[in-house]
Amino acid sequence: MQHDNEPLNPGDEASADAPGVGEDVCRACHGTGTVEGVQCTLCGGTGKVLQGIGGG
Repeated sequence: MQHDNEPLNPGDEASADAPGVGEDVCRACHGTGTVEGVQCTLCGGTGKVLQGIGGG
């Protein structure tokens, strides 16, 4: 998981310490961290994004 001082990736909806946020597989690279041999720009190459969870 990301630490407070790490920047968010474009696909992240909120910081890791925000309530109601969890890790999910990146929809662009499907968790591989690369798209067509290049680092995924949505997840920053991690293969994971931070998404809001829960509902209401």
